[in-house]
Amino acid sequence: MTDASTPRHTAGEPAARPVADPVADVSELMARYDEELPARRLSGRVALTVGILCFGVALFVLRQVFSPLSEGNQYYLMLFLAFVLPLVFLCYRPVTRLVRPDDDGARPAAVDPRLNAEGDIRRADNPGPLDWALAVLALVACLYPLLPVALGESGGGFDAFLDRQGSLTGVDVVMGSIVLVLVIEATRRTTGWILPGVCVAFVLYAYYGGFLPTDLPGSHAGIDFDQIINALYNDPTGFYGVPLDVCATYIVLFTIYGAVLDRTGAGQFFIDLSFSLFRRSRTAPGRTVALSGFLLGTVSGSGTATAVGLGAVTWPVLKRAGYPRENAGGMLAASGIGAILSPPTLGAAAFIIAEYLGTSYLNVLVWALVPTLLYYLGIFLAIEIDARKSGVRAVDLERKDPWRLLARSGYHFLSLGIIVVFLAVGMTPFRAVVYATVVALGFGVLDAVISSRGRDVAGVAVHTARVVYDSLSGGVRSVLPVAAVCAAAGIIVSTITKTGLGQVLSDMLVDAASALTDNASAVLILSAVFAAIAILILGLAVPVTASFIISWVIIGPALLDLGVAAPAVAMFIFYYSVLSEVSPPTALAAVASSAITGGRVIATMWQACKYALPAFLVPMAFVLTDEGSALLLERPAGDVVWTVAVSAVAVAALAATAGGWLVRRAGPPERALCAVAAALLLYLNPVSITLGAGVLALAVVVHLALARSQAVPPRTREETPT
Repeated sequence: MTDASTPRHTAGEPAARPVADPVADVSELMARYDEELPARRLSGRVALTVGILCFGVALFVLRQVFSPLSEGNQYYLMLFLAFVLPLVFLCYRPVTRLVRPDDDGARPAAVDPRLNAEGDIRRADNPGPLDWALAVLALVACLYPLLPVALGESGGGFDAFLDRQGSLTGVDVVMGSIVLVLVIEATRRTTGWILPGVCVAFVLYAYYGGFLPTDLPGSHAGIDFDQIINALYNDPTGFYGVPLDVCATYIVLFTIYGAVLDRTGAGQFFIDLSFSLFRRSRTAPGRTVALSGFLLGTVSGSGTATAVGLGAVTWPVLKRAGYPRENAGGMLAASGIGAILSPPTLGAAAFIIAEYLGTSYLNVLVWALVPTLLYYLGIFLAIEIDARKSGVRAVDLERKDPWRLLARSGYHFLSLGIIVVFLAVGMTPFRAVVYATVVALGFGVLDAVISSRGRDVAGVAVHTARVVYDSLSGGVRSVLPVAAVCAAAGIIVSTITKTGLGQVLSDMLVDAASALTDNASAVLILSAVFAAIAILILGLAVPVTASFIISWVIIGPALLDLGVAAPAVAMFIFYYSVLSEVSPPTALAAVASSAITGGRVIATMWQACKYALPAFLVPMAFVLTDEGSALLLERPAGDVVWTVAVSAVAVAALAATAGGWLVRRAGPPERALCAVAAALLLYLNPVSITLGAGVLALAVVVHLALARSQAVPPRTREETPT
């Protein structure tokens, strides 16, 4: 949908006048998105109390990096959950404040009695008595295994609690049940109803499995309730499994690091640098969005949050350039999602990959390098096509000199480089990110000193203290929903492990493919397609981290049994888990972007899919052939070079397919041929590459022939893909 208030630029018309600083619109645009979040806006003494508590949790996490607790990792995780779970009930509402926008982009209606029709807060948005009671109950129930004096008939203390594994007391079961209910409620508050519903379904399946027909796949003898609680509460595969372990180590530290970058001005520097690097051209605004999205991912760590922050700053520029609202929203969503697919920070699930595969996080970064380049190649090609099809125009901006920007604030890149270098020399990710955080903070202080010319030392000291406090407390508060999801994921993983459901579902996936063909290659292709669809559907219902964890324990074994290498399987699942944020009908990143641009939600989702199309198909190359591992840099250099080159051509064919453009506007015949060519090229087999190159050449010939035989009138309005 084209913005009617923004006239198109045609040949011969003067260039648009310079645009004012787009940052002026940030507050108003961000507020529209913030109103839909379930997080509270705390005030007064409650805000101060919660901030201090979060700051204390951050100090506790940092202490664990350099002086781990002697009692062991499970002891630390119990304390971590005991600290963060109560904070969820203080920081998140029991109901969401606003519903999402309607499909026509209208402002959502208020559903919370604390808001009036305009969405203004009528009274303080602080926790009530029930929230405080749940917080205290969560603290007691989580700390119970560590209490020196037991509440029941058995001895107290952590060691005594572990000794009761498999034979919990009645009080143990009650306390574990309380934690189970509170984890599910915390997950509901932070993510909605679906993931908690899935958790409840798995608990019911574990308990009532004996009532299922014996010939039904997945039937089992049933597990007693006290054994279910034992597996969740007193076993390292339950609440305190790998997901929460990763959250309490990798994720929280990287979140604090991102908070420091944000509060020392890295986000604004990345946006300013992106604006300054591209000259005045009609594609400059789109290129700026893509580059800014990549850089901002190191600050936010969230695809949706990156899309919102990026859109608040760049949408005024895109609007002046004449981008249709849906195209701009799709570009913002795809660029935001690309941020969590890209090194050096990636998304939370990437840290879980490192833990599950027992490899270094640096290896995960290496695996993501080439797919990231291909992803952004697709976005930049889509931007070039849209600039031609949509008739966008150049926009004059008050650009800053990029060299001066780098000389003044380029130190923000230094901390990112430190992480990679320290990982390369064998340092643990925990310490590497802490040192990078210190470096980022140190340069931020130095920048403040230079800005004040050394005349306001006291002011700089106060500013530094504020940055440290806000970064540590804000980082912990940002990780609360991830912690709730990771604890809830432990419920699902534990149930799948104890009942053997994972292997059953994995076998069903392979059997479904085998029922259609006996060819081994075809079985692998069908299994990969079924797996991708299953992951995308799962991702529509649950957050990315939970989607990856569930998919790894259910779908991962199926692909591993078919001979696919573990790194390829992990990255395959990771990509499709992330892509759920731009996949209809939910597509949270696209929903958030449409709230910024005012575009139609569903149309914005399809545009986001168009921009992210390479990320939907390139992961298939990881698993279908041995050559696909070259995209993860797991093959010799020669294989990597030709594989990347072929994949780049395939991405270009995908961009032509989705955008409908070669030399000029392409029709259905050329687009269909390009789609076939891309699929053949991405199979990365010598025979398929030859066929794909031939089909692509045919598409170009047909395109040129049709272009000569008929005149295609120019169009100024983008159509919604079907």
